[in-house]
Amino acid sequence: MGIRLVTDSTADLTVEQAKGLDITIVPLTVFFGEEAYLDNVELDNAAFYQKLQASKELPRTSQPSPAAFQEAYTRLINEGADGIISLHLSSKLSGTYQSACTGRDSLPEELRKVPIEVIDSQSISVGMAYPLMRAVEQIRQGLGMEEVKEQMLSRLTRTRILAVLDTLEFLKRGGRIGTARALLGNMLSVKPIVSLKEGAVVPVEQPRTRSKAYARIAQLVGEMGALEHLYIAEASVEVGEQLADTLKGIYAGTIETCKLGAVLGTHTGPGTVAISAVTAQS
Repeated sequence: MGIRLVTDSTADLTVEQAKGLDITIVPLTVFFGEEAYLDNVELDNAAFYQKLQASKELPRTSQPSPAAFQEAYTRLINEGADGIISLHLSSKLSGTYQSACTGRDSLPEELRKVPIEVIDSQSISVGMAYPLMRAVEQIRQGLGMEEVKEQMLSRLTRTRILAVLDTLEFLKRGGRIGTARALLGNMLSVKPIVSLKEGAVVPVEQPRTRSKAYARIAQLVGEMGALEHLYIAEASVEVGEQLADTLKGIYAGTIETCKLGAVLGTHTGPGTVAISAVTAQS
């Protein structure tokens, strides 16, 4: 059966995409009060943002259990997998990576004979989706597990995430950024740009308007040099199109888009738009 890929729902692949690519997705859980929904299984992106706008309290998220990963790995091995690569969102943002490691390590001895590589992407969303898609191509071309893993890690290290938020309030409530910085940003009514550094959320700049934020992202992308790929994750079509139009001024290649999922949306809020820029291999 060959090498199989596993990820979690924060990769923001649709159910149809994952099925077509033969990628197994282990979903996180999104809570609105006492109501629990499996991310993108029991609550799709459109329904999530509707509930987020209407909810008086901030939703929260929970990582999958080790048992959920154990079940996924067991099924794939029983189906004949020769090896499994399991790619997950940054361990500094969630315990999902650790759950995947625990699920792997708790497999019965006879199943542990099949190699399972669990990778901390130090990324999220479109930063994970593109390396996964390319890994599918490489597996179909007959590349071995070590080479697929090596190229996946190369793309992850060459990926930069930049996101424009409406407010820092959601990051503050989720404990992903300091209260003082969030209060200052909200007082100035800025449209913050944030990034990931070694898997953790870091502030980049705080432009006063969305148009200035988009222009600054375009400038930063232009300074990256040659790109292998450029991807947009959007909370709404409107913000995605606005950023794409700005980027077209400096990037002539195809810009793919996807819907920003519920887990990332919980911590960044509605109106968020993000890019994943993969620099070309030197």
